[in-house]
Amino acid sequence: MATKGVGMANKGPSYGMSRQVQDKIDSKYDPELEQILVEWINRQCGSGVGRPEAGKLGFQAWLKDGCVLSELINSLFPGNKPIKKIQSSPMAFKQMEQISQFLNAAEKYGVTKTDMFQTVDLWEGKDLAAVQRTLSALGSLAVTKEEGTYNGDPNWFFKKAQENKREFSEDQLKAGKNVIGLQMGSNKGASQEGMSYGRPRQIL
Repeated sequence: MATKGVGMANKGPSYGMSRQVQDKIDSKYDPELEQILVEWINRQCGSGVGRPEAGKLGFQAWLKDGCVLSELINSLFPGNKPIKKIQSSPMAFKQMEQISQFLNAAEKYGVTKTDMFQTVDLWEGKDLAAVQRTLSALGSLAVTKEEGTYNGDPNWFFKKAQENKREFSEDQLKAGKNVIGLQMGSNKGASQEGMSYGRPRQIL
């Protein structure tokens, strides 16, 4: 009787906690958003990038080598393209390198760190909802920036709130301070009498 190799132990179906966690992550993946993102990337990059098979695995396979993502981010920069070399490779480390080039360029473009997926989220399919989140944030920025590089329906993504710098005169600032003072109310007569800090709780 052949015994299973040790390396096989972690490849089987995952049970218990990790399976639940993965299911929860998977449930955040949005098939409708997938269609919008695929449509947008096609309009943005041209038909040369092809289309994925419908569904999460198709979406992952389409983006996994980082080339489509690199084409996408380059298409959003009006002048110098952030990713100089885009080439498909069967080698895992080259694909991951291409993905991380996309992530660096997306950060340069203005996607916040909290909206950024990790390379393994895409490459190992750990969290494709996070990949969708990054691409949505990128789409929103492209619509908001209005640099003429966005190709697609502006209603596909939310416009991000832009910083609204206001200049105030000295008098306006002084007047504002008074208002803040009044809003805070009064603390006359307030004390901490009767407050208990650090006493052990009585359990009856």
